[in-house]
Amino acid sequence: MVGSGGRDLAKGYAMTLATALDEFERLRPRLFGIAYRMTGAAGEAEDVVQDAWVRWQKTNRETVRNAEAFLVTVVTRLSINAVTSARATRETYIGPWLPEPVSTVGDPALGADRAEALEMAVVLLLERLDPRERAAYVLREAFDYPYRAIGELLETSEANARQLARRAREHVGRERHSSVDPEQRARIMTAFVAAAQAGDLAALETVLTADVVSISDGGGVVSAARVPLQGRDKVARFFLGALTKFAVGSYPLLVECNGGPAVLTVRDGEPDTLLAFEVTEGGISTLMFVRNPGKLTRLRSLIPPAEPASGGQDRAAHE
Repeated sequence: MVGSGGRDLAKGYAMTLATALDEFERLRPRLFGIAYRMTGAAGEAEDVVQDAWVRWQKTNRETVRNAEAFLVTVVTRLSINAVTSARATRETYIGPWLPEPVSTVGDPALGADRAEALEMAVVLLLERLDPRERAAYVLREAFDYPYRAIGELLETSEANARQLARRAREHVGRERHSSVDPEQRARIMTAFVAAAQAGDLAALETVLTADVVSISDGGGVVSAARVPLQGRDKVARFFLGALTKFAVGSYPLLVECNGGPAVLTVRDGEPDTLLAFEVTEGGISTLMFVRNPGKLTRLRSLIPPAEPASGGQDRAAHE
């Protein structure tokens, strides 16, 4: 039999754990946003966040003065470890590797103060950075953390944290195309969709930049181009050819992923391909086809439920 003191202790522990859970859930979107930008994979990001929760439970929380600082530190360091481990796996990945797309419906900035480092093309660029540079860039550009805090988190000086972020910005700036405002992006996307639906090669080429690149990620699981394609004519012809080959039995949905519009093709009620774009002043500069099924499972929520057959159809089926 448990005495009143034991019951009070158990109740107090439960309340403390409940408070810890509330605090963690409040910060979960931010923690996931950091982990996703670091790893480029929603599954890995979820694992990192779950690991952080386990550590948060086991921590003597009475000694933690700032829960956010503690959890952001844990998640960032776990993400650095995950990125370091993943590099060996990425080297043996079959074909080009693209980030796993995430839905940003309801959270265009995906847990951050700004939607920086969220676009597919930028997450892909971050993959080329040193993990510590990537962390400094993400924490500064997307979450606006001060350099002093970044330095403490990375166990380095404030000056070195500035250097890490600066090198990352310079790298991203060299490789990244200038973005466009939402209205211009919408116009370009509308023209692209119209040209694709009409199968109009000339019209399609007008919305692509001269040096446009097409990247396909099938992960060796499904059919996809094994090398990137470059050039307006080559990419336009490849796209229309792929459309003819893969469009049969599927339908497109305009969705929002990684803070921008994308096209999700659905086959037999399941995500088949996610087409994301990098759009610049001159048109579409990058087409990114994510076909690896393992990277599309979390997009099922974007597919509207199938409409039930009407009563008339049901009756006809039974007659």
